[in-house]
Amino acid sequence: MLILFNKPYGVICQFSSDGMHPTLKDYLQIPGVYAAGRLDTDSEGLLILTDDGALQHKISHPRHKQAKTYWVQVEGKPTPEALEQLRRGVNLGDFITQPATANVIPEPPGLWPRNPPVRFRKAIPTSWIELVIREGKNRQVRRMTAKVGFPTLRLIRYRIGEWRLDGLAPGEWREVD
Repeated sequence: MLILFNKPYGVICQFSSDGMHPTLKDYLQIPGVYAAGRLDTDSEGLLILTDDGALQHKISHPRHKQAKTYWVQVEGKPTPEALEQLRRGVNLGDFITQPATANVIPEPPGLWPRNPPVRFRKAIPTSWIELVIREGKNRQVRRMTAKVGFPTLRLIRYRIGEWRLDGLAPGEWREVD
């Protein structure tokens, strides 16, 4: 069984309660499935769940290098130099990221409003970047954009390998073959 789930902002990627946040159990009452990877509480988007341990390992283990596509709303207008730095790899102090694909994109069509909304500053524009990475260390995308001078305001994982978020509203899921 393979489940695609659009994880809403503020939901933690576990089934057991922490007493403070909604969990996967609040959205999925399917016994025996586990998340293949994680998304931070303040990130949104595609989370894959499965009851197949080998498939879970293949999706989430860095050795298999599944491409993960993120839509990242950042503060400011990214410069060509900042995008090139993301493409080459960013030294985050504890490791250097692998080369990524990074492009400025228009706001993704059909994007749902976030609750709570992203902070808005009249004098500071925001932009969207599509960032594709093949690793996924703790808070990596946020750390990468901040390091190149464009802090992340909103982070949505759109794709993992061949699986996409298409057609799923926040909190919705579907089973796929």
